[in-house]
Amino acid sequence: MLPTCHLAAAESGSDTATTLQAVTVEARRRSEDAQQVPTAMSVLSGQTLEAQRLYRLQDLQQAMPSLNVAFMNPRQASLSIRGLGNNPASDGLEGSAGIYLDNVYLGRPGMAVFDLLSVQQMELLRGPQGTLFGKNTTAGVLNISTRQPSFTPQGSVVSSLGEHGYVQSQASFSGPLNDSLAGRIDLYRSHENGYVTNQYNGNTLGGGMRQGVRGQLLFKPDEDFSLRWIGDYNEEDSSAGTRSLFSTGPLINGVNRYQQRAAAVGATLVDGRRVNLDADQSIKVYQGGTSLEANWRLPSDFQLTSISAWRWWDFTPRNDDELNVDVMHNVGQSARDQQFSQELRLASPLGEHFDYVLGAYYFRQLMDNKVFTYYGPLADTWNGTAQGALNDVTSIGNGSVDTDSFATFAQGTWHLTPQLDFSLGVRGTYERKQSTVTRNAPAGGAPVSAAAAAARLARAGAYDSGDLSQYSFSPSLLASLSWHISEQVLGYASLAHGEKSGGVNLGVASAPVAGADSLLIGSERANDAELGIKTTLLDQRLLIDANLFWTQVYGYQANAYDAASQASYLTNAGTVRSRGLELDSSWRPVRGLTLNANGSWNDVRYLSYDSAPCPAEVALQAGAPASCDLSGHAVVGASKWIFNSNASYQWNLANGLQPYLNGSYAWRSHAVGTLDDSRYAQLPGYALVNLSTGLRGDLGQGQWDVSLWLKNAFDKTYYTTLWNSPNGAYTGVLGTPRTLGMTARYDF
Repeated sequence: MLPTCHLAAAESGSDTATTLQAVTVEARRRSEDAQQVPTAMSVLSGQTLEAQRLYRLQDLQQAMPSLNVAFMNPRQASLSIRGLGNNPASDGLEGSAGIYLDNVYLGRPGMAVFDLLSVQQMELLRGPQGTLFGKNTTAGVLNISTRQPSFTPQGSVVSSLGEHGYVQSQASFSGPLNDSLAGRIDLYRSHENGYVTNQYNGNTLGGGMRQGVRGQLLFKPDEDFSLRWIGDYNEEDSSAGTRSLFSTGPLINGVNRYQQRAAAVGATLVDGRRVNLDADQSIKVYQGGTSLEANWRLPSDFQLTSISAWRWWDFTPRNDDELNVDVMHNVGQSARDQQFSQELRLASPLGEHFDYVLGAYYFRQLMDNKVFTYYGPLADTWNGTAQGALNDVTSIGNGSVDTDSFATFAQGTWHLTPQLDFSLGVRGTYERKQSTVTRNAPAGGAPVSAAAAAARLARAGAYDSGDLSQYSFSPSLLASLSWHISEQVLGYASLAHGEKSGGVNLGVASAPVAGADSLLIGSERANDAELGIKTTLLDQRLLIDANLFWTQVYGYQANAYDAASQASYLTNAGTVRSRGLELDSSWRPVRGLTLNANGSWNDVRYLSYDSAPCPAEVALQAGAPASCDLSGHAVVGASKWIFNSNASYQWNLANGLQPYLNGSYAWRSHAVGTLDDSRYAQLPGYALVNLSTGLRGDLGQGQWDVSLWLKNAFDKTYYTTLWNSPNGAYTGVLGTPRTLGMTARYDF
């Protein structure tokens, strides 16, 4: 196992090393030693990911501080950093935390929800990163780099088996095609049965199949030019996102509405790792893309980089109504996304007095979604509407957003003295968004009374927003001062401003009453201050990095839930403050042993949010207010305390065999489960322990490796995210239970 911080331990087979090796990162769009970059970051090597079996986006929060991944399914997934960015299911809005794959910005977090295999390195950059990265990001960036083609023949074959029907196979092959051209291909297929039992028919849900292929070519005729082409395709057919009942909500005048209406429709409620669903629960995801990155070394050591990319993403769900009776046959939102991006960068040679990076960026995205609800014969009883209003009615809506984003950027560093550097960055982004939101007239249903007809139109009536437009200019700024106190110690301070454009609600929500402009939300603006130190001590055997931060966000973009229409909607949630302390450390005390620990204390809450949705215990009361004041409340999904640690010990036997032991511990404290901060939707804190042991040795021209692993060793029951449900209930997605498995691999 390799460290989760900025220095990597020796590669497999070199356990005799007693020092940590430097890690190179691209945080400032040029290759640099991570310990010399004045930015708060954490780095995971590909070897660390493999050793800890962190192969999904939602696993990363077990290894990185200040990180939360709210995951229900690939569409309803979000990445938040320092408590900022919890916006699942927001088709009409980019995330506050950006995800980049091989220097390509991913317009949807779901584009990264596939098995993350053959990864070279992951960098988590915390705080606004808009001056150098393609899209403005107010919370931070997850930068993923995959392994490149090699001019030396190499490959690997890996097979894993585990409980709950878990089977994962992967293979990688790379080598030269001629003196100047190398290729690489990576393939994988994963399957698991799931771990939630459907009491209705005995099936197991929460699992399914994922598979994909990734091909690359690297053309390198000389040391001054390289051209890298990447093409990939991934698909998923699963029941991911199956929600279990977390809480039935409050008692109002001695009555629990959720239980009362469940009894009225004849539903039987279950909780824990059980559901009771009479309809299908499934998702299908198809996605892929291609990119072309060219790097030229120009005269005087200038570096010119061009990155062209196109990606597509197709998500189709089939969701039950969470009951074992026919309230709804199917409900959900499908999404179709295409994006194209082009980036040009020029990096100056590293100089004695001044060096810089400047460039231009273009991003185009076409997003379409379909909102559908197929009501059953019990819909009115469940929803409390006039009989006949919704029974057997079909409601279908469509939304689209066409985005064009243009940006220019520059960042330079003045070397004021041999010990003191000053960096200044600026970016200007202009964006145009054009959108439409429509809903068809309700279909089906029986002729009804005037009251029921009015209720039908209110919930599912025809609507057309017409053409909606948004135009915005978003500046980003960075000023950073770094002091090389010694060769082993770097101190830094920075001020940053980041902005991201507004978004569009692609569901009708309250637009028929409030008007089409209510579908639009405004920009999000963040000001950030950082103070940090990076140290490499004990002859490069100990690394300790720490930083303080204070971020204030205006017009914070959030995803809320309207109890009346039972729909999620985007909104500007006022002003948010995030402040805290982060720590990263790695220690190699003796030969073969590496210890890592990281953690964060993060206090993130609304300074002002006086038009928030009310929690169920308020919203279900007679005469309940239209909104509540959440000023002073904690932001959804943000644990105040996070601590992660891992240890790896490997040694050599006389016959050339190499045994090893790995262990990790990840703990996070309580978090608010839903935006309304209901006391019935509070995520308890939890701790996870993962263990593994293995043996490797040489065989022919390669190395074999067999390991036994145990994830969630103490079988902790925990929820990764919570969700509002009708009639005051709250549901959630359960984390993976204890899973025992083994992996065999051969690298050559």
